[in-house]
Parts: sequence; structure tokens; C-alpha cells
Amino acid sequence: MQTLILGIGNTLLSDEGVGVHAIHYLQNHYPVLPDTQLIDGGTLSFTLATDIEEADNLIVIDAAQLHANPGTVKAFVNDEMDQFLGKGNKRSVHEVGLLDLMHISRLSGNFPNRRALIGIQPQKLDWGESPTDAVSAAIPLACEQVVEQIRSWQV
Repeated sequence: MQTLILGIGNTLLSDEGVGVHAIHYLQNHYPVLPDTQLIDGGTLSFTLATDIEEADNLIVIDAAQLHANPGTVKAFVNDEMDQFLGKGNKRSVHEVGLLDLMHISRLSGNFPNRRALIGIQPQKLDWGESPTDAVSAAIPLACEQVVEQIRSWQV
């Protein structure tokens, strides 16, 4: 079972780049995650549709409007992820693109059976090359949730 971990975000907009920063954290702190592929998805591209289609499992890490304190981490798994993305409320600057990628995958008939979105509440979405302290502190927690999610799917 191949798991794709996709970190998305714009690293020039402070907390908005948290997904990319989380991918780098995973690469440095969890260098051996069996049967996983880590991708810095940046600000998304339709070329990522192929990677999503080829994955059995998908985990996306992104800044998300959770209506919570900055740095709050929340996992949305399977149908919860679909509902969160499909609510029509723009939760991050990427969701239209992410939702489009999910639709392409569904239409191709190669939709990941198991999927999760690990959302992190941003504090600041303004110019800045690093996340705020609250969001930086949340990256290890988000990455632990990624690893726990992978383990739960391996049972």
C-alpha cells in the first residue's frame, strides 16, 4: 500500500506554507516511513493529479480555517475530508485546487481509498518566510498525527 503525503502551501506567506514546512520536518525526523512518498506540493498544480491517482492512501497537510486558536491541529479522515473540502467555504487558498485534484482522481477511477487532511489553524497569512511561533510549534504535532494515521491504516 503506497501512501502519498502531500504538503501544500506558499512558503512566502508565513503560516500559509505550513504544509511544505511539515514535509521538511517529516523528511528530517522520520526519514524512513515505509511505503510512503513525501511531496512538497507548493501551491498545487494539476500535475499532482497523477501522484494522487497512483496512491492507495493520501494525506494532505495544509493551513486550514478551523475557527480555533492558532496552531490548532485537526485531522479530517475519509468522508470528513471530502465534506470539509466540499462545504463551499474557502478554507485555505488551495482548496479549490485540492478539490479539483480530488475530482480528477475520482473521475479517473483511481481515487485513494483512504485519505486524510491534517489542517493547521494559521495565525498570519501575510508576507513572511517562516511560520509564526504558534504554527511552528504545531508542526511536530501535525507530523505525529500523520505517522499515527499511516499506522492505523497498516493494521
